[in-house]
Amino acid sequence: MKAHVSSILLGVRDMDRAKTFYTEGLGWKVRSDFGISVFFESDGASPVGFYSREGLAQQVGTDQEGSGFSGLVLTYVVRSQARVDEVMAEAQKAGAKILKPAGALPWGGYGGTFADPDGYIWSLGYSEQGTDQPYAE
Repeated sequence: MKAHVSSILLGVRDMDRAKTFYTEGLGWKVRSDFGISVFFESDGASPVGFYSREGLAQQVGTDQEGSGFSGLVLTYVVRSQARVDEVMAEAQKAGAKILKPAGALPWGGYGGTFADPDGYIWSLGYSEQGTDQPYAE
């Protein structure tokens, strides 16, 4: 198996709320809307999509009522501290819960963390030291 993710599916409780958060709040563009699932334009990266939380849990054979930290964090690496601040502000305005405000990180970078309306954790980051970062933008 290669170190590659073909797509990322997030199980959401309210499809309309999730689409509004990511499209109107964060500016994502819908690539395909199949009703039971939605995929966004990915700019060549692994596509991100939504599926109903209940349906996705059934599909993978697990219970949809997980609790606490799942151990999954989605990272978004940008090219400046200013862009970290901008994305954090966009997310908060769209209804995200700020888990850790943007600031200096223990390893020398700069970043912040928010949770979307379904609780998925996004970690934004920037580092002057990294020249081969997996930049999102």
